[in-house]
Amino acid sequence: MIFRKTYLPIIIGAAVAVGVLIGGKLNFSDTSDRLFTSNSKKEKLNRLIDYIDYEYVDDVNTDSIVDVTVNGILQNLDPHSVYIPKEDMERVSENMKGDFVGIGVHFYTYKDTVTVIRTVDDGPSDKAGILGGDRIILADGDSLFGKYLEDMDIIHRLKGPVNSKVSLKIFRKDTNQFLDFDVERDVIPIKSVDASYMLTNTLGYIKINRFAESTFKEFKKALLDLKSKGAKGITIDLRDNPGGFLGVAEQIVDEFLEDEKLILFTKNKSGNIDNTYATKNGDFENGEVYVLINENSASASEIVAGALQDNDKGTIVGRRSYGKGLVQREMDLGDGSAVRLTVSRYYTPTGRSIQRSYSAGNKDYYDEYYERLESGELLDSAKIIVADSLKFTTPKGKVVYGGGGIIPDVFVPIDSNMENETLLFLEQRGFISYFIFEELEKDRHLFDVYNKRDFIDNYIVSDDLVLGFQDYLNVRTAANITFVSYPDEVKLFLKAIIADQLFGKGAYTEVFNKDDAMLREVLKISEQH
Repeated sequence: MIFRKTYLPIIIGAAVAVGVLIGGKLNFSDTSDRLFTSNSKKEKLNRLIDYIDYEYVDDVNTDSIVDVTVNGILQNLDPHSVYIPKEDMERVSENMKGDFVGIGVHFYTYKDTVTVIRTVDDGPSDKAGILGGDRIILADGDSLFGKYLEDMDIIHRLKGPVNSKVSLKIFRKDTNQFLDFDVERDVIPIKSVDASYMLTNTLGYIKINRFAESTFKEFKKALLDLKSKGAKGITIDLRDNPGGFLGVAEQIVDEFLEDEKLILFTKNKSGNIDNTYATKNGDFENGEVYVLINENSASASEIVAGALQDNDKGTIVGRRSYGKGLVQREMDLGDGSAVRLTVSRYYTPTGRSIQRSYSAGNKDYYDEYYERLESGELLDSAKIIVADSLKFTTPKGKVVYGGGGIIPDVFVPIDSNMENETLLFLEQRGFISYFIFEELEKDRHLFDVYNKRDFIDNYIVSDDLVLGFQDYLNVRTAANITFVSYPDEVKLFLKAIIADQLFGKGAYTEVFNKDDAMLREVLKISEQH
């Protein structure tokens, strides 16, 4: 399998439907006989489907009717109980598992041809000698080009069992050669730690994009590496992180809290309470910790921020988080599809629920970002609405609030330089990525003089590149776009995408972090300790 490269907007957190998931098997107090026994409600639905199958005047795909019915039922429960159709299960499972079996390339379908952006470091394609810019023409004799070839068709042709081989015919543009490669498929990680590096001589930084099965292992490795480099403090960047597995969030919190400190508790329909406490396994209990959050930090991200805040550990920096305090369990529906059903609520150590209301319906719930924008909350912490009835106090006397996300200890407003909506839109739609790819295609060897560190520290985007991007957009969008009013922001985005295509997500993150408002605040606070 391979990655198709896309860039998501920083502003709108649509991915929060991932929610907080509980791993493991179902554990209902009722027996399976009790759960799945016949009753009039189930019989009514079954009978209706049978009538449509056998009696309706036209042929109807009743599978699609069932899907619509399931979605309709779930939408009347809460915003985070979701249906996963059979055709989506493999992709969703791989994303949450944190790895897949494939050949290890990031690619575009560029001018009807599968074109490698870059290979996964030490992955099968990297080891075989495939390079960025290579066109994959054939896989085991089957063509991989043509305007009607879908991405999933490409992926399925390149997938296969671990250690199996696929024969690829490659066209290498800069040498004008056709080359043959036998690539042995292997397990490829889908990394959830985007970046890990030292901000100063004593302050480390770790960026987590989601909480998958593999996340804690990645995080622990990064944490120990930063400690070995002299980190006395750690910044955990959870901005735009939609959540994931509950247990993984608990493991990460455990690294920072002393033994027997309460991490969270959950309460189910029956009122049963399950407490989770920190253990003796923590490797950073005595260090400073800073957590970065924003309006798109949800569920498992909020568990980490809330557990540390309520235990008076570290400093939460940023803007009010999303506000998701529900826990889902994934349940197999027997035909390859599944449902993630809300089975409990979670509460931070002081006893607060940070779940915001969804009584006005799912649309209003997901549109709350715009309400925050219009109210001025994203620019001024004084505009955050709190309820005295949801006031809680930490052991050291700090006042915290429930009812709608984690309010940070240190507020940082939206940085217009970093969150320019025009540039975010252009990034999301792929315009910046395609432009940079075409620029690299002109002569990739111009960047051979740079390693990752040199590029981040020393590469300067030229004015000519900005003008070239402006012309590129005006030709393709029939617009009249000019970047005169924000050239520095454009240069930042262009440099970040070049970094990503040459060196990966870690380099992309470091480029953006060079002038990041929240990190500037963290550095200021850390100097006072």
